[in-house]
Amino acid sequence: MISRRNLLAALPAASLYGQSTFTDGEVHGDPPYLLEEGWTSLLNGKDLSGWTSQDGKPQQWSTTKAVRWNRTGNPQHLGFRPEPGGTIVNTPRGYVNNINTTEKFGDMELYLEFMIAKGSNSGVYLHGLYEVQIFDSYGSWEEVTEVDGGAIYHRWIDDRPVGGSRPRVNACRRPGEWQSYYILFRAPRFGANGTKLENAKFLRVVYNGVTVQRNVEVEGGTRAHMKVKEDEKNPLMLQGDHGPVAFRNVYWRPLRDVL
Repeated sequence: MISRRNLLAALPAASLYGQSTFTDGEVHGDPPYLLEEGWTSLLNGKDLSGWTSQDGKPQQWSTTKAVRWNRTGNPQHLGFRPEPGGTIVNTPRGYVNNINTTEKFGDMELYLEFMIAKGSNSGVYLHGLYEVQIFDSYGSWEEVTEVDGGAIYHRWIDDRPVGGSRPRVNACRRPGEWQSYYILFRAPRFGANGTKLENAKFLRVVYNGVTVQRNVEVEGGTRAHMKVKEDEKNPLMLQGDHGPVAFRNVYWRPLRDVL
């Protein structure tokens, strides 16, 4: 059997810049959407076309060109000017509806960047169901748990938390700094009669360049998920009701084979 190292060495040089059908799910300098082919932006740089409120209420998120965080003035807020731009923000105080894509996805690679205010809490829900947690864990000396940044959040069954996956390390940056997730996600598998054959799986979650999750199965939707059933394809959801958060450079592509 060829080793991972030998396989990478055997690939033509050009394949390492977008031609390969493989990915190792790690960071190789600049964000993958700049280095490799096949990525599509989910933000158009102008408005929120392609996104809708989860609860069907009027859209409360805004687009902007830039976001400001004031460490000494009001660290629990994010400042911005609503205008056409490539960054989206859930208002300065950040307690608004969640938003989701109108497009649905199956297996996918997702890259995005986010900024939070002090104490903020948000999440990225693959298929609108399975949450990769965003949380201000910066500077914490406590052991990481299933609610820290980089975690796969727990499910909520019979009024108690069940499962979840804590991150391998605390890779959280301080509030006001841009952070990134690179997520490799495999959708659940279903038989012809609709019976689920395999659970959804996070093959990798790379948080600020550090692998914090690897081959984590999720048996069902985590807490606060969209009211949709598990399926081969579902929307992407961003949580907006737990504090200020901004997102930019949200890109996706179909999942390639993972080394």
